[in-house]
Amino acid sequence: MHILVTGACGFKGSVLVPKLVERGHRVRAFDIQWFGNFLRPHPALDVVKGDVRDAAAIDLADIDAIIHLSSVANDPCGDLDPKLTWEISCLATMQLADRAKRAGVRRFIYASSGSVYGVSDAEQVTEDLELFPLSEYNKTKMCAERILLSYKDDMVVQIVRPATVCGYSPRMRLDVSVNMLAMQALDRGEITVFGGEQTRPNIHIDDITDLYIFLLEHPQHAGVFNAGFENLAIREIAEKVAAAVPAEIKVTPSNDPRSYRINSDRLLATGFRPKKTVNDAINELVGLYRQGVLKNEDHFYNLRWMQAGKTS
Repeated sequence: MHILVTGACGFKGSVLVPKLVERGHRVRAFDIQWFGNFLRPHPALDVVKGDVRDAAAIDLADIDAIIHLSSVANDPCGDLDPKLTWEISCLATMQLADRAKRAGVRRFIYASSGSVYGVSDAEQVTEDLELFPLSEYNKTKMCAERILLSYKDDMVVQIVRPATVCGYSPRMRLDVSVNMLAMQALDRGEITVFGGEQTRPNIHIDDITDLYIFLLEHPQHAGVFNAGFENLAIREIAEKVAAAVPAEIKVTPSNDPRSYRINSDRLLATGFRPKKTVNDAINELVGLYRQGVLKNEDHFYNLRWMQAGKTS
């Protein structure tokens, strides 16, 4: 297949694209590269630097499938510039979907977010639950989902609502819970937990990228899928980190009320199975840090990098 991956140089894209190439696919990797490009050259890989808001800049010639990862990632970054967030995460998605239909693209896989559920006391949050997005980021994801589902008669639309992704990527992110707490423990021997009782689902980066490939290879599974396999309180994650890296845990108040447990039975019914855990992610990060491969660098924190004006 010839696959367009947007946001290809990001946290997930930097792991996904090499896997696609290894499986014999041709990949057009489209990314604005605010945080750099960590993709290794390959004859089957065409890396294009461009802005997803410029619809005409995205070449859809001969594209069989789109994996749309591009967005302003996480709540604080989305709230930093709401207009930019809506332009990238929602309006650009609408333009891309329309152009994909006109170009005859038959497959569209979209990376939404499990955070579209907002705060939920439900014991099991399934795909049929009403959405209550709290932030600009969550709202744009919900909006983009609804836009894409309107094209389900024109192409195979597969929407993934991932849990918080953990683990190592060449374009690392140290502002997601497991990775952030692990780096705190490694870098300063102390873990700061805000609140701690909020429950969040988690998924290893190898599993989420394998899932996109699984869906690519199984077009019969269309629709919306939760993707998260360990629902853990933030305090529990900190304790798992402290078990691997001796560190003091300090708990402080939090103004982030998001708490939810997602149920991924619909995804499991397709035959997909996760292979890694939060503990695997922690142990891998510890090993890479001690080898000097993983470092605490500013461009691994999306908000910090954007606030410093490095994305303009």
